[in-house]
Amino acid sequence: MGNRLSKLVTKTGDDGTTGIGSNQRVAKDSHRIEAIGTIDELNSSIGMVMAASELTVINEKLNDIQHVLFNLGGELAMPDFQLVKEDNLSTIESWVEELNDTLPPLKEFILPKGDMATATCHLARTICRRAERRMVTLSNKETVNKIGQLYLNRLSDFLFVCCRILGQNASVSEEMWRSNRNQKKD
Repeated sequence: MGNRLSKLVTKTGDDGTTGIGSNQRVAKDSHRIEAIGTIDELNSSIGMVMAASELTVINEKLNDIQHVLFNLGGELAMPDFQLVKEDNLSTIESWVEELNDTLPPLKEFILPKGDMATATCHLARTICRRAERRMVTLSNKETVNKIGQLYLNRLSDFLFVCCRILGQNASVSEEMWRSNRNQKKD
């Protein structure tokens, strides 16, 4: 592959554009670059979860997810390629079911907090939702691989399940949301 990243300061983006794999220059605030950037942010936040987590079963899956997210970003940077495949989607769906089966059912929403690993995972989950929204915005303007968008939707579900497992592992109680309908009256 050579030294693709040997020269980091190129100054080619000083005009507010960046290059994508099709040898085009696009605005750094385009829908495509917003989606790529948010996926990169999501990937970094998943790295933070892994740094805070001691659970090998979660970290191994998150490591695999980081590779898929790099593929998704690459796919968006190279519009003629499809790097995220149906088997990536089915894998994450099976992980959600497998891990969720170990948890007690929820009767209410839980507040996004806990120990560092759990709280960081909640943050990753919300960044994932934003990445999905960016993909939807992009797909309303340009053709994108639908599987990538579906993958982000399933990934937010997976991250939610991970939040619960990480909290359980840290012996952190889940705090249920007290909506107006179930708040105590004075």
